Amino acid sequence: MAWNEPGNNGKDPWNRKKKEPGPPDLDEIVKKVQDKVGGLFGGGNKNGSSGNSDDGAEFGWGIIIFLFIIFLIIWSAFGFYTIQPAEMGVVTQFGKYDRTTLQGLNWHLPYPIEEVQKVNVEHVRAVNHRALMLTQDENLVVIELVVQYRVKETPEAAKDYLFNVKNPDNTLLQATESALRQVVGTSKMNGVLTSERDRVAADTKKLIQEIVDRYKTGLKVISVNMQNAQPPEAVQGAFADVIKAREDEERSKNQAHAYANKVIERAKGFSDQLREESEAYKAKVIAAAVGETQRFLSILAEYEKAPEITRQRLYLESMESVLSNSSKVMVDVNSGNNLMVLPLEKLLGQTQTAVNQKRTKDKTSVKSRHSSTILVPSNNDDNFRNYDPRSRGGR
Repeated sequence: MAWNEPGNNGKDPWNRKKKEPGPPDLDEIVKKVQDKVGGLFGGGNKNGSSGNSDDGAEFGWGIIIFLFIIFLIIWSAFGFYTIQPAEMGVVTQFGKYDRTTLQGLNWHLPYPIEEVQKVNVEHVRAVNHRALMLTQDENLVVIELVVQYRVKETPEAAKDYLFNVKNPDNTLLQATESALRQVVGTSKMNGVLTSERDRVAADTKKLIQEIVDRYKTGLKVISVNMQNAQPPEAVQGAFADVIKAREDEERSKNQAHAYANKVIERAKGFSDQLREESEAYKAKVIAAAVGETQRFLSILAEYEKAPEITRQRLYLESMESVLSNSSKVMVDVNSGNNLMVLPLEKLLGQTQTAVNQKRTKDKTSVKSRHSSTILVPSNNDDNFRNYDPRSRGGR
């Protein structure tokens, strides 16, 4: 069939663009967008034609919606934020407190709807304060202290720190001065300068915490350290002398206490020693008495078995005990007229010095002087033969 025959519907193989639909032309798309934007701002179609106006409006609204969605996605991406372990995030909505977020990844409506302020609750801050103050006994002291503090680890504390007080750090400084003046004003100067410094610091810390809690600053006082406490410069020399005298007094007291403890402990030790010695002597005497008693009873038992042998043994033991302490012995011999004298000092080889010392001691009493000469009865004496150990009287 020819291209111009009836029934060919006007198909022209050399002019297909005029009859068949193809991809949209880029110039036409740009022109339509320009026309649509111009129509939004009061412009119209320059050619005055209304053809394809509905198609252009639909295409323009689609582009606007697409761009708006892209803008929302990008805008929402700015709402992600991260809270570190040492932080808390305070979220405000149009400037008003909304919530407090904890550590981790969080999201909020980006600016200008919501904002996030991060508060570090573990960072320790310090404030120094130095002031001239009046004590209870109407003396002036210069005190310097350091206060360490941080924000409490609670959501309410982070909110209070940001919104309840305009300048929480300055509020704590003023609370420090007020608390210190109150504590020092109820203390005496000597205590503030010497022994009560720790007590003043502890009371000041407690009072500062009460004040900042009353104002709901969200702060927590960690420590209060008194760096220095001294009188004014005009009277420092006099106070130095007073402090030195007080130290000398304390040193003298300590020395006196040390000496007293030394003497008391020595006396206690001596008394304990005497007590122990007396107990030992008591035990010794009792043991000796018991031993002598047992010895006498044992000798008595042997005497009852063999009187002659026991009597002879007792005689020898007695003579040994007596003669060992005597320098001269006189022996009475039966059937003899004279007494035999035995110079034991020569027999025993004693020195002349020992003899003189013995004689000097003997002169102290008549009894001791005559005791150097002992009359020893003969073994055959009737008194010796009739001696009975069961009776002290002899016969």
